[in-house]
Parts: sequence; structure tokens; C-alpha cells
Amino acid sequence: MTIKELRADERPREKMLARGAGSLSDGELLAVLLRSGNRECSALDLARQLLDLADGRLSALFNLPPDRMLALGGIGPGKAASVLAAFELGRRFLQEASSVVKSPVLTARRVHELMLPRLKGLQHEECWVLFLNDHQYLVGKVRVTSGGGNSTTIDIRQIIRMALDKAASALILVHNHPSGNPTPGPADIRQTEALRKGVSAVGLTLLDHVVVADDCCFSFSDDRMYRIP
Repeated sequence: MTIKELRADERPREKMLARGAGSLSDGELLAVLLRSGNRECSALDLARQLLDLADGRLSALFNLPPDRMLALGGIGPGKAASVLAAFELGRRFLQEASSVVKSPVLTARRVHELMLPRLKGLQHEECWVLFLNDHQYLVGKVRVTSGGGNSTTIDIRQIIRMALDKAASALILVHNHPSGNPTPGPADIRQTEALRKGVSAVGLTLLDHVVVADDCCFSFSDDRMYRIP
């Protein structure tokens, strides 16, 4: 039976798009990679034959020499390369460092430590947002503005969209003062309050707004300036 003769919800590609990749068997996932079979068998049949070469084990298939794959009728260089590329992507995924920084961001000093490499020595203001999960682990940081020497204006709706996309529950606003004095001005205070109200309306929490200078910072949450030794 060809794949086209299967019901639409039984075809590997359509099934994956409708139910997710986790709903597919190993053979069905391989069939998606192979895309097509040959005159004698479907992509699904070919995938099962490829698994048989590896005794049904993905670990053995990972180590299967390319010439063994190419010896199987219907497997050409393109199909073999697709399978090898998929395994290599999986291997790199497992080796990739987590995007979550596994230490909670709890203090203005920690924020200063995280952001000083980005902000030190700049002659213009930049505004960044740190996105945190329920445990206050950092799940992302994004520069939202880069302005002139004195101030920048933030887009609250854009920040909310990014927070929701990252499944963040809280955020910290950070910007620098090129003057070296982290004391917030009236515009900083207004923007902080506007952002606090905006994010709270959608269930997010603005934990702090930290103004960074080279050797000191100001925390809106603590309402005080810190000197960094």
C-alpha cells in the first residue's frame, strides 16, 4: 500500500502536523525524512527496512555507515544525507547549553553583573528587558531600545508580546546612564510606572528597574543606589 492510499490522518506527515511529532513511531518519523519510496515500496516501508538494518534501534542507526544505507534499494545520497543530518541535529540539541540561566536573579547587584558587559562604556542609552520564569531564572534578555545620549522610549506592548512568547512570568527593566550617575530622572520614573501598570494588566510582574552605571546601579525596587566594589 502506498502512503497516498492511507487515510489522511494515517499519513506520517499529515499525522505529525495534526497531532505533533510525538505521536509518530520511529518508522513514521523516518518516513517523513525520506519523503518518498520507490516503485516497490512506500516511504514508510523503506523506513522500516532502514530500521531493520539497525535491528530497530535508533542508536545503531545513528552509527550506521552511509554505505550501508546506500546499499538499501531506494536510499540514495539525498535520503541518506537527510537521515544523517537529522541525527546530527539531535546530537547537537542534546549538547546545546540550556537557554535558562540556572541561578535566580534576585538582586540589583546580580542584574548589574549580568548587564555590565553589555552596557559598560556606552555613550548612548540602551534599554534591556530580562525575562524570568516562576523561579526567577533568566529565560531571555532583549534590547528593546537604543537611543541618544540622554533617554530612550520603550514600547510596552512589544515587551508584553515578548514576555508571553518566552512564557515569562516576571521581568526586570534595565538601562544605562552614560553620565555615570545612576540616579533616575523624571522620565525614568514615568516609564517605570507605565510599564508596571501595563504588564500587571496581563498577569506579569515588573520586579525591578535597574539603572546601571559602570561602578554602581540604582534599584527602583529597593529605592536605593548600590556601589559595586
